[in-house]
Amino acid sequence: MDRYTRRDLRKEEIEIARRFHGGAMWPYAVAAFGCFAIWLSFFPLAIMGVLNLPLAFVLSCIFCVGGYVTSHEAMHSNIGRPGTKYRWLNEAVGAVSTIPIVFPFSMARLMHLEHHYHTNHPDKDPDYTDEAPNMWLAWYKTWYNRQPGVDGSIHHYKRILAEMGTPEARRALVETMILQLVFMGTLFTMAWNGYAIEAALIWWLPRHIGLSYIRFFLSWAPHHPREGKMGRYENTNVFKSRVGHILSMGMQYHIVHHLYPGIPNHRTKEAYYALKPILKARGVDVSPL
Repeated sequence: MDRYTRRDLRKEEIEIARRFHGGAMWPYAVAAFGCFAIWLSFFPLAIMGVLNLPLAFVLSCIFCVGGYVTSHEAMHSNIGRPGTKYRWLNEAVGAVSTIPIVFPFSMARLMHLEHHYHTNHPDKDPDYTDEAPNMWLAWYKTWYNRQPGVDGSIHHYKRILAEMGTPEARRALVETMILQLVFMGTLFTMAWNGYAIEAALIWWLPRHIGLSYIRFFLSWAPHHPREGKMGRYENTNVFKSRVGHILSMGMQYHIVHHLYPGIPNHRTKEAYYALKPILKARGVDVSPL
């Protein structure tokens, strides 16, 4: 493909992508605040003995996973750009969305943007430690990387932030420490007062299930295999998920997000099919979808 063909394809690609930017983003805010409020209510309801614990457990798992979807839009300022009247809403959505997974928004945003800047770079991509040769080992690593002494997941992020040394990185480290202390303090207090099972099923276990689910579908599945794939059209896969579009968090079309982070998650599928001929011409394997 000569440079003139590449230039024309690029112009056409940008023109198509423009059609899918923006749109109504208020549902993300409603979902974020509504789900967070419901999740918070589980704690007093459990103490009062009026909580349906199995239902609360299932919903808490959903909130943990779904919260990352809403925070993900805020990470890219898709809810409110800097300097606009909705900027406060963007930051508020991000802040509440990641509390259930004990992952402060400041850290989540910094590390996710680093992932975009250095996708699949062995030393610079914060998510490179999620790589595994197959899906079964990938699921295992989502758990293993969170274990003490393992340089993966949030432990890996902390090391990267410490090396960055910027004011934003220092703030993220402080907020991570505070949120983790709140998490552990809540679990300890509830267990001390006879609500250990409730605490485990409302927060501890959903958090771990949510983190594993997120890391599998957002990190491993769209980027495997990572080695040597750092080009614009090769660092992210198109893949067919056994659980479908919604349950895979829309990540089957994650290539659209990496190409155009300003396209909201709920529009990536539509954008992918509009861009599919161009992606195919660019050498992207579009056969799965």
